[in-house]
Amino acid sequence: APPGRLLILAGRTLVSTVGGASGPLWGSALRSGGRVLGDQPTFEGGQLVEVLAAALASVKDLGAAVVGDKTMVDALEPAVDTLRTELAASAPLATALGEAAEAAETGMRATVPLQARKGRASYLGERSIGHQDPGATSTALIIRALQRAVSAAG
Repeated sequence: APPGRLLILAGRTLVSTVGGASGPLWGSALRSGGRVLGDQPTFEGGQLVEVLAAALASVKDLGAAVVGDKTMVDALEPAVDTLRTELAASAPLATALGEAAEAAETGMRATVPLQARKGRASYLGERSIGHQDPGATSTALIIRALQRAVSAAG
């Protein structure tokens, strides 16, 4: 199956099988990204930016989160922005993804001193301060995995 269709299928599976907020958020993100690619058999770096931007827009729409709310958006938005900037400056995809992963990891670490304003962690109030957000962490790990996969593919 083409990559876009696989993302849509994975997104549907997450929505129907993963509990909590992460299933619908990641599922919606993957489905939105998959729709960008459609049925084309391959894609380029510039299209990867659009896939991730669509995923980000979906997450922001569904969760109404912005950077600073202590969510996955804290890692995903800087990663998308950095990837777009690096590719616009003609950086190789692996290099651009490396910079995007660094931006995601910086955003992830920036969640530690924040009080959660969205998602399940927001129910903890001040007790969420001092803990890294799991959504930002999983997002940073995914961006780093993308970078490693592209680097390994040469």
